[in-house]
Amino acid sequence: MLSLPDAIARLLAATPALTETEQVSTFDALGRVLAADVVSALDVPPQDNTSMDGYAMRAADIAQPGTVLPVSQRIAAGQTGGVLAPGSAARIFTGAPVPQGADAVVMQEQCEALDLGGQPGVRVQVSPSAGQWIRRRGEDVRAGSVVLSRGSRLTPQALGLAASVGAARLSVVRRPRVALFSTGDELVMPGEIPPESMPPGAIYNSNRYTLRALLQAAGCEVSDLGIVPDRLDATRAALRGAAVGHDLILTSGGVSVGEEDHLKPAAEAEGRLDLWQIAIKPGKPLAFGQIRKDGERPALLIGLPGNPVSSFVTFLLAVRPVLMALQGMAWAEPRGLLLRADFDWPRADARREFLRARRNAEGGLEIFPNQSSGVLTSAVWAEGLIDNPPGQTIARGDAVRFVTFSEWLS
Repeated sequence: MLSLPDAIARLLAATPALTETEQVSTFDALGRVLAADVVSALDVPPQDNTSMDGYAMRAADIAQPGTVLPVSQRIAAGQTGGVLAPGSAARIFTGAPVPQGADAVVMQEQCEALDLGGQPGVRVQVSPSAGQWIRRRGEDVRAGSVVLSRGSRLTPQALGLAASVGAARLSVVRRPRVALFSTGDELVMPGEIPPESMPPGAIYNSNRYTLRALLQAAGCEVSDLGIVPDRLDATRAALRGAAVGHDLILTSGGVSVGEEDHLKPAAEAEGRLDLWQIAIKPGKPLAFGQIRKDGERPALLIGLPGNPVSSFVTFLLAVRPVLMALQGMAWAEPRGLLLRADFDWPRADARREFLRARRNAEGGLEIFPNQSSGVLTSAVWAEGLIDNPPGQTIARGDAVRFVTFSEWLS
């Protein structure tokens, strides 16, 4: 069996990055992947400004707490004050530029406003230090610096940073186009057959919903091609049709070698396919290949196992890196956290195990009682996966590596 790192290395080596890009509004770029660096054309902030409502002054003018200064000007955010005369203060509000000549701001809670015979004044109750409550020009971003790098996925905070340097539009990689279908005569769709009318042996096609949502969360355009009958001719036709206009074909089910598993011969007839046994649990079988397209780059093909948890976990482990590579993102294994196991796992497996788990109120980890690959409730209950090495038992109190689902999907 292939190790997971070896399988991912083969997947990434066979996945060319998309070259098509588009310009989108920064408002609409959430989750997209940058095709070019975002370089700042200005300093942020563009000038020294105050981080507090208060009074701007020269620190040297306050010989001791209780010193009184006349207030010579008032500066609101968006306004620019004049040069501050020695021995005076400026009333100033958060975000306003600090006037030339001032080197400190004292917050209004440490000052007392006065009337100095018809002229505003202020009693300063503290001895300020030069530089206090002043945000310096360029302390966040320097003009000419790269603020967001090519190949990074745009988060809400990244969009705010892009806007802060004036980027109204961003160059992003075209979304990967993925064709999705399931194989299996036992599959039926919710809404088409009510539970009370389910034929013997039939099951609802949950993978179609899980995988479609995972693809959309990864920034893909998804073409849902439904359920393909367990026939070789139907599978070949589905692959030919799915290859047109798509970068990747993702299937679930039919990756074994039984008489009713037609994906391998169909893919070999329409392109090529390798069936891999990966040393992971759940999710050992994986199919990977290409389907020919006339005059175009072949479409990648990944076939996932049919059991719902196996399909879900294998997507996180193997499909997600391919989608990142298509979008020009660098893939790295999630770092995870070392947390305390509040359970015993006495039966070691020869494969690398991914156990559905969540944190408890005491800061430790507990696992779902039934780790079967068919128990989808475990994936809903869990917060993430424990990455347990091959041949490793776990005793209560051991430190184990835990990766949250949010990290797998980031």
